[in-house]
Amino acid sequence: MKHASRARPLLLFTSLLTLVSLACTLSLIQIPFPTQPATSPAPSLPPSPTPQPRAQTTFIAHLPEPLAPGETLVLALLDEVTGLSLNATYYPMQARDPLTYTAVLPLPMQAIIKYRYARQSSVQILEDTSFSTPIRYRLYYVSGPGEINDIISDWSDKIYSRPLGSIQGRIVNSDTGAPIPNLLVTAGGEQSFTDSAGRFDLEGLPTGTHNLVVYAPDGSYQTFQQGAVVGEGLVTRVDLQVKPASRVNITFIVSVPANTVAGAPIRLAGNLLQLGNTFADLQGGLSTIAERMPTLTLMPDGRYTTTLSLPVGAYIQYKYTLGDGFWNAEHKTSGEFVLREFVVPAQDLVLQDQVETWQAGSSSPILFEVTVPSTTPVGEIIYIQFNPYGWSTPLAMWPLGNNRWAYKLYSPFNLLGEFGYRYCRNAQCGVADDVATVGETTPGHRISTSLFGQDLQDTVTAWRWLDNGEPTTLVGAPIVARAKGFAAGIELQPTFRPEWPYFTPQAFTNIQALGANQVILTPTWTYSHISPLVFEPLPGKDPLWIDTAILTNQARSLGLNVAIFPQPRFAASPADFWLGAPKDAFWWQTWFDHYRAFAVNYADLAAQSGAQTLILGGDWLTPAIPGGPLPDGSPSNLPADADLRWKAVFDEVRQHFHGQVLWALPFTPGNLQPPLSLLSQADGIYLLWSAPLASQSGVSKDALASEAGRLLDNEISGLATILNKPILIALAYPSVSGASLGCLADGRGGCLDWSAFSPPNADLPSFALNLQEQADIYEAILTAVNERPWVGGVISRGYYPPVALRDKSASIHGKPAADILWYWFPRLLGIVK
Repeated sequence: MKHASRARPLLLFTSLLTLVSLACTLSLIQIPFPTQPATSPAPSLPPSPTPQPRAQTTFIAHLPEPLAPGETLVLALLDEVTGLSLNATYYPMQARDPLTYTAVLPLPMQAIIKYRYARQSSVQILEDTSFSTPIRYRLYYVSGPGEINDIISDWSDKIYSRPLGSIQGRIVNSDTGAPIPNLLVTAGGEQSFTDSAGRFDLEGLPTGTHNLVVYAPDGSYQTFQQGAVVGEGLVTRVDLQVKPASRVNITFIVSVPANTVAGAPIRLAGNLLQLGNTFADLQGGLSTIAERMPTLTLMPDGRYTTTLSLPVGAYIQYKYTLGDGFWNAEHKTSGEFVLREFVVPAQDLVLQDQVETWQAGSSSPILFEVTVPSTTPVGEIIYIQFNPYGWSTPLAMWPLGNNRWAYKLYSPFNLLGEFGYRYCRNAQCGVADDVATVGETTPGHRISTSLFGQDLQDTVTAWRWLDNGEPTTLVGAPIVARAKGFAAGIELQPTFRPEWPYFTPQAFTNIQALGANQVILTPTWTYSHISPLVFEPLPGKDPLWIDTAILTNQARSLGLNVAIFPQPRFAASPADFWLGAPKDAFWWQTWFDHYRAFAVNYADLAAQSGAQTLILGGDWLTPAIPGGPLPDGSPSNLPADADLRWKAVFDEVRQHFHGQVLWALPFTPGNLQPPLSLLSQADGIYLLWSAPLASQSGVSKDALASEAGRLLDNEISGLATILNKPILIALAYPSVSGASLGCLADGRGGCLDWSAFSPPNADLPSFALNLQEQADIYEAILTAVNERPWVGGVISRGYYPPVALRDKSASIHGKPAADILWYWFPRLLGIVK
């Protein structure tokens, strides 16, 4: 990257199409960045609401042990819109006795308070859970003057052994009795999201009474709060009904400072899902992202406006921003962050606001201008990422045209001195980087704030993993069109970040252009604890219910069939999970209960979103399949009635979903041991294929095709005959030399999983990039499939949707292998003769 500097003055989230429309909000910005025109006198409008009345609230914290000399206990009220650790307000607590502390605060009525406790001395030590995981926050609903008792389980620098219990329950709509997914349930700092059956599970709570809060992240249901008593080793059952909220239209009108860049998108950042909150811990301590915030429209008088349908009674915290909740957000002239609040009334409302300033501190704004390579794919957005104390979430730059982009940074310079920055494609910083600032450990380009305006003019000379490459040579072949029902599909890799739905419409368009007729979504839940077992979505890492519904809608709107293939995430690896599990009778019962809930959750989602296929199973499940060993080869101690338990899973799934149900079966040549009793319950087999096609590097495509044909004939065709069900071949081969060997050595006598090369994993420099070998493998397997009419489909696994990368992963997005599919898929489907 070339760099020069000179000084100069200077929606409703629940609408499934909201995120798609956001992609059109950027418009061309014209240098020299004219400021806003003088505004006309504001018309007479109803005033903004008066400040919320306050209620005296007493917080009582019960400690696990007395504080050390010199320590104090503080109550931290948190601001999730700016960032949980970036704009907290701390209140010292007073001791009643060595283990009990109190603080009394006046809090806004009907507010949802997010808070946690900390020990304060020379450093600050936050509370965590009994599992030694950080507490994001506790919730408290202010319904009037009240008292709240909290039990502090643990501190981040200590571990206590104490009696524990749990709270489990189910939440339904009080009007209809229908279960409600995607509600946030908290108690004792533990958090859980309800599944499609309305179920939640809060494990590892210290014994005593906890404040249980049920909160709708989009405000669509009224908040519920009550005490729940937890006994030692016991499960407290809590079944609740919550009432849906009606909606009204809230119009926001805002006047902005005169130095606001004309044409720059002004967004509304807030505490609800539809206002950009992800309820996740993102990079840099942030929780909101601009891609999911409403964008305001410029009015003739120079002000900006948007109208949102919001739930009555919802407590709204919000601010205006040219970036996100932290970067380029509005400030008071004194330098403080602004966080506005109101409770949505029962009638439509117009709010009139004025941004005092975008700036914070005495430093002048910095203008970043960058020219990117002409080979940058059309339609991509260039992002800038800042590093004040660690990389934060990237921000979309403003297009100037002719491969030039700009971003003007106003704040918060009062918190910054020297900091770093870098550029990337489609928000995938750390993956799709400027070659000069690659990876998560790079400090980036350094810059210091200044009293004088700065204009940085940069050039990205090349993007990582985006070389031009040689054009793919396609060899014509007589391709036999398949009967209706043949699947030509692309499976997305099971990684997720909250900005992905912003980019998937373009990815699905690219998949459609390949001639594919199906896309396979791979939503995840996380095993965050082994014993007691905790298995549920982790926001920011796993898509929430609405995220997968949005992706399904996006794909179906393009005429693609959708399959949902839910998969787990592990703290370390599947092997560590299985080897570390107790695997006694009680644990296995719990495991099957959790897997059934997982499967039914996605059966419901598939049914409600219109997906045609649900895929269960996977290579991680081997120890839970009758006859399946643990990763070290030892028995898994699976219950004797495992077949009956699996049948119960299938039976319940089919009660909720009436489409096609496939079983994902891993294929290891010479060791295919299909669980026939289980497969007999599925409608077809989704064969996970990364099989070796050669014993040495450099073999011809004909030899690869011959070996693929041999494996199909000798090891798979018999299974097709026995079951008389379609078999789909799901391929995963990284773009590295040696991929055709089927084993890429891990240096410990084993083989790397193909997903080890998937972004955002770090590059493995000991393996050489080889795009052509991946393309040859695809062509060889398709040639073999072409001669075997019993194969029911071909799927390419590991597709990385946010951006095309010519990297080492199994993703074919932007690679020669995609050209192979572009030739074969339409001909196999009979679209092209």
